[in-house]
Amino acid sequence: MTSVLYDSPGPRAIRRSRIVGVVGTLAIIALLGWALWSMYSRGLFDDRWEIFVDPPKGQEAADVWSALLIRGLGATLLAGVIAAPIALLLGTLGVSLRRSTLRPVRWATTVVIELFRGLPVVLMMFFILLVFGVSPLWAVVAGLVLYNTAIFAEILRAGLAALPRGQREAALAVGMTPLQSFLSVELPQAVRLMVPSLVSQLVVLLKDSSLGFIVGYAELLRTIRLNSSFFGPDTLVPYFFVGAAIYIGLNLALSRLAVWLERRGGSRRTAKETPVATSSATAAGPDN
Repeated sequence: MTSVLYDSPGPRAIRRSRIVGVVGTLAIIALLGWALWSMYSRGLFDDRWEIFVDPPKGQEAADVWSALLIRGLGATLLAGVIAAPIALLLGTLGVSLRRSTLRPVRWATTVVIELFRGLPVVLMMFFILLVFGVSPLWAVVAGLVLYNTAIFAEILRAGLAALPRGQREAALAVGMTPLQSFLSVELPQAVRLMVPSLVSQLVVLLKDSSLGFIVGYAELLRTIRLNSSFFGPDTLVPYFFVGAAIYIGLNLALSRLAVWLERRGGSRRTAKETPVATSSATAAGPDN
């Protein structure tokens, strides 16, 4: 079985791929082993890890975990949940304006998208915070929205460009307006086509919320820093590893969501195409 981009691998390619996979896995295991040994030799596996089960200074384990999972992670998710749908909506609006028949509208939209895509997220957060005097939460949300609007618009534009030109021509031929063709025919297909890229960008959006630490927003990273300062600098390493595990688990969940959505979309397309193929074969009848 072949693909549009490449042929299926042969026995040599499969064997080479397995060898590379085994070597890469062993290298990763060796790297992790070296890191653990380095930490052990430096005395990092001492009682400082008890911060999560028996913290000092009159605190309880529930206080430590609630600070991480409720206040810190909750603030991270709050910024992401607010920013993501707004950025998706504005990104869709941006790609529609970029396809406008009016040249000034296309030019202005292109300039705005390229401007927001080229500016650092933290710079936009600082600008919103200092110029408009909003709270750190809304400065973070605004920065995430401005940057990811441009990225979502470019992702959707790539999906629209990948569609066959006949899709738009057929929609216009049956009497649809260009806007109706965009909203009812082209955009849904582009979204299904680019679901993995869109979800991957959502992962980036969620990780970029950690930049709110710089503008004073109490998200997960800032919560880790404040708690480690309260309990002492020795607890920074345990907090770092637990925070990294939380970020990795959250992003892996979003990545698995992308895979699930892609498979679900593929199964739906297969289910829709199968009856058409069967009816065509029946209509053709047996060869004489």
